[in-house]
Amino acid sequence: MSPVFVGRVGELAALGDALTRAGTGEPQSLLVGGEAGVGKTRLVEEFLDQARRKDAVVALGGCVEIGADGLPFAPFSTALRALRRQLPDELAAAAEGQEDELARLLPELGEASRAAYHEDGTARLFELTVRLLERVAADRTVVLALEDLHWADASTRHLLAYLFRTLRRGRLVVVATYRADDIHRRHPLRPLLAELDRLRTLQRIELARFSRAEVHRQLTGILAAEPEPSLVDEIFTRSDGNAFFVEELACCIDGGGVTVLSDSLRDLLLVRAEALPEDAQRIVRIVAEGGSTVEYPLLAAVARLAEDDLIEALRTAVGANILTATPDGDGYRFRHSLVREAVSDDLLPGERSRINRRYAEALEADPSLVRADERAVRLAGYWYSTHDAARALPAVLRASVEARRRHAYSEQLRLLERALELWDAVPAEVRASLRPVDNAGAYPPCGCDPETTPLRHLDLLAEASVAARLSGERERALKITKKALRLIDDGDDDPLRAAWFWTERAKLVQSLARGDGWTEIANAQELVRGLPPSAVHATVLATAAGWGMLHDPGADSLAAAERAVEYARLVEAEEIELNARLTLGTLMIDAGDADAGVATMRRVLERSLALGLVGEAGRAHTNLGSSLEAVGRSREAVEITREGVELAQKYGLLDHEAWSRSNMAESLFSLGEWDEAARSAERVLRVAQSAKPRGSASLRQAELALVRGEPDTAAARLAEAQEHYGAHDPMPQHALPLARVAVTIAADRGLLPAARAELRRGIRAGFPPGTQRYGWPLLLEAAVAEAGTRGLPMAEEGREAALQDIRTAAKRLATHAPVWTAHERWVRAELLRAEGRDTPDDWAEAATAFEPLDRPYDLARVRLRHADALLAAGADRARAGELLREAHATAVRLGAHPLREELALLAQRARLSLTGPAPALDPGPPADPAEALGLTSRERDVLRLVAAGHSNRRIAEELFISPKTASVHVSNILAKLGVPSRGEAAALAHRLRLFSEESVVPLGR
Repeated sequence: MSPVFVGRVGELAALGDALTRAGTGEPQSLLVGGEAGVGKTRLVEEFLDQARRKDAVVALGGCVEIGADGLPFAPFSTALRALRRQLPDELAAAAEGQEDELARLLPELGEASRAAYHEDGTARLFELTVRLLERVAADRTVVLALEDLHWADASTRHLLAYLFRTLRRGRLVVVATYRADDIHRRHPLRPLLAELDRLRTLQRIELARFSRAEVHRQLTGILAAEPEPSLVDEIFTRSDGNAFFVEELACCIDGGGVTVLSDSLRDLLLVRAEALPEDAQRIVRIVAEGGSTVEYPLLAAVARLAEDDLIEALRTAVGANILTATPDGDGYRFRHSLVREAVSDDLLPGERSRINRRYAEALEADPSLVRADERAVRLAGYWYSTHDAARALPAVLRASVEARRRHAYSEQLRLLERALELWDAVPAEVRASLRPVDNAGAYPPCGCDPETTPLRHLDLLAEASVAARLSGERERALKITKKALRLIDDGDDDPLRAAWFWTERAKLVQSLARGDGWTEIANAQELVRGLPPSAVHATVLATAAGWGMLHDPGADSLAAAERAVEYARLVEAEEIELNARLTLGTLMIDAGDADAGVATMRRVLERSLALGLVGEAGRAHTNLGSSLEAVGRSREAVEITREGVELAQKYGLLDHEAWSRSNMAESLFSLGEWDEAARSAERVLRVAQSAKPRGSASLRQAELALVRGEPDTAAARLAEAQEHYGAHDPMPQHALPLARVAVTIAADRGLLPAARAELRRGIRAGFPPGTQRYGWPLLLEAAVAEAGTRGLPMAEEGREAALQDIRTAAKRLATHAPVWTAHERWVRAELLRAEGRDTPDDWAEAATAFEPLDRPYDLARVRLRHADALLAAGADRARAGELLREAHATAVRLGAHPLREELALLAQRARLSLTGPAPALDPGPPADPAEALGLTSRERDVLRLVAAGHSNRRIAEELFISPKTASVHVSNILAKLGVPSRGEAAALAHRLRLFSEESVVPLGR
């Protein structure tokens, strides 16, 4: 090796700059890529030395190529262990209160729970890990270096992606390296790299090969002398600038030139190893099969050499720069992984199997030879490589349990797939000796004794389906459930097991947008009908009730929830009971029993927290917040959803945080706290792991854009919401708000037929119990659209049918909460306005209903209409001015620009002040609003004809001008009104009453 660091000036400077920025409290994330042997490790070593000189704490971890898909979280575990050695007190303080969870990464912190499955366990572990690193790096600079991502297990990849996305504070530098030439099209790291490329906070560094000048400097350092130009040319040509190949070729220099070698890269990499004495070669071959690192005691047990001979062989291999001692001094590893791969590939098949058997036997004889958190996976890998299925299957199953305990569900799935692969090759007596006691986390045993009942093939399929679902491989999970159900149909008569698989399948088809899941739930219900109570039966009933709560709330769903509670209590399955009770409370509120329903949900929340069921507590916060909003108790809803966000952040429950924030944004919107609502919706889009909370957040953004006067943005956000929700799992809570926003956008653009079509689609979705919170706002916006275009000739056709649709639908909606009583009165007043029959009393009644409610925007809109009605009736001008000023103040505070402009135009037309009391004397004729908008006399004539629905050619004929001149006038009008289309211009003209109804009749008639 060259003692002089060659080249990489720019790359090392970039790493140094990141270290400096991190020192100011701005965390840094970097990826270093390059082909094998190009010098990634040497660059990182130089950077870490630089960091140490600046008093940074350095923690190095490497990915391990062992087991089914790597060792779960290996680089993070190694790095955290290094941090614990250097900062024991600081790490302990940072982990305080979360030791049991963080022990899944670092067992030295405590005893991790051995619970079967945790739906939110992975997200929780990831969030706690990031917070731990941020706390440790709060007062000192910490460099976390993770090497060889091309070997990373799926859990490590997911945790690293989460770290890069969510790291926000702390003096922390995270550097990860990967071998770029290994990242083929199907390599699992490839999607991660594509995802990380989109992060603005991540810096990518790609290492190129050395130039001839850099190879010259490298050879000068290795040889400690100036090389001949011809030698530099030869080595540069043969190495192609790869730094590691330069080193290997430098070992072959003989008489001023390079000895003739095979063109095979493998032969080049084996040159040093084959030059070693026999004992040293033997040790090198053993280490090559042991994994990325082999502990000295384990190596001694496998090598079976006298200690002096072993040490001498190791000294020789280290002196030849083939092996190197690990940083902690506990073992040995190859200096470069390319050499290890070459040595391993050179082994004979029988030789490889024999070495792996020795490793497995030595580890079984003395488990203390390796760390406890690595033991199960390494033993499974060794036995699997011996091709001894009878010994490999139990080891693989034990490793899968360990992976599940660490929430490493991707690795658990790979191990279970190996178990399924080995199953038929294992003798029947060995399979009969296996028990589901440690492998039944997915499926509750129904009356069988797990201590005496043999493990079955279906048990493994159940485990694998849940592991696949929790790891995000839902397609794989769906295939597994399909295979299991086929096996049951082919003769394995087990209705409870079949029902369980159908319930799993329901979750999967919904999450994959393949359907709403009801067919699968119905199949499960049919299978458990008539069977004695069991945990599976309770789960099926709870799942059916939960489906009904979202898709078809009503008496049947309420009864299903009550049965689920009863069955869960009978079999003492409290977690299932709490889930069912939460659904029951929501359905009670939907049915009109708000106080009892809220009390039920609060008891579920309290009990879930007492039992440590954070996932169920997160769902309780989400559902309770939504239900409180459903009855107009928005302040309470914000409080409970804030608590839900805090709980979710504490435990890393990202989707629970997303749902709580989404519901919080809805309540904040109702309360007029729009800026905070916007921040909440934006946060949802950053943290949500599933599509539906993202759909809800996009819908909130569409609503905010509408009320702030940004119709194009609203349309874009609406399209995103529709995409997130998908078309395969329709729910009233999605369909009705989508229809409401679509109606408003279409009406604002003057596209009344489209608005009516959206209304009809929304009405067809139905108004089951509990959907008044979505139904009343939909009918309201439809009624507002009809009232706003009264007198517009192009809108008259179909108006009466639309008004009748609204009236008929309103009769089906409940008003058992004050907020919906107020909406009913508002809708009724808008319908009367659409027919020209509204009176100040109608609007006074609606305003009175809204005044005690905490709904400032709604109240401001009603006050606008009340003032308009007073002025139209020539009634109390002073009261009209007061209403306009109150509404205007609200519109200004909220940033509701369209409402503010409409208020200003009405005040100007009525010659009323928005900043002081109304004038005592008769102000004379009202102001011309068209003039207030800056329209010329000719433009007013053109706009009147546009409002009548005429084309440019017809306008030209009526006004005796050319069509081109008419087109210019229309363009000017659109610009002055700030609208993009003729339809929107016509709608605005009628909404602001720029012309009387008679004046829109074409000129000359």
